[in-house]
Amino acid sequence: MDVKTGFFYFFSLVLLFAAFRVITARNPVHAVLYLMLAFSQAAAVWLLLKAEFLAITLVLVYLGAVMVLFLFVVMMLDINMDTVRRGFWKHFPLAATVGVLIALEMAAVLMGVRWKEEVRGTALLNAAGQTIQPSNTMAVGKLLYTEYLYPLQIAATILLVAMIAAIALTLRQRKDSKHINPALQVRVKARDRVTLVKVAATQAAPDVAAPPPPAEEKKS
Repeated sequence: MDVKTGFFYFFSLVLLFAAFRVITARNPVHAVLYLMLAFSQAAAVWLLLKAEFLAITLVLVYLGAVMVLFLFVVMMLDINMDTVRRGFWKHFPLAATVGVLIALEMAAVLMGVRWKEEVRGTALLNAAGQTIQPSNTMAVGKLLYTEYLYPLQIAATILLVAMIAAIALTLRQRKDSKHINPALQVRVKARDRVTLVKVAATQAAPDVAAPPPPAEEKKS
């Protein structure tokens, strides 16, 4: 077994362990951290399989943005795990059945796939006129901007509309929300914060006559 195969098995074992801990960890923060570990190991496996573009995309998009957002959301929500785990065994048979079907489908697909070394696309020529094999990133870019150009533009348009809708929903005026205008905070002055009020001088309290002492009872 060479070094590349050894690293592949090592990353795969860590990936399987992290994926198992994602669904078994009781603390949701720990589950998110294990998911980030699983993504990093999957990116390493893709690098070994010469899928550099997918590996870099996984690290930049998921580890760099999505999972950090998930971590902040989970930490802010303070999820009650007792409520989440309620009814787990009730739905376990259906979930196990779906999981077994997905595993069988993936096994059927993987057993029927034959890995080919040649990259899809025409051969390229370098400056000396020699035929060179395009890299994975180059092949993906060529497919995206030639054969899949229209689906790429449609996906970009959908994402743009979703981003604009999210901004519009965030910035809409609501009567029950309390917010502070930053422009007013910047232009604030000392006289707007403090108001001097003239108060009359303090006067001494008037003397109140002390009540007479109680009369002594007559001696019998």
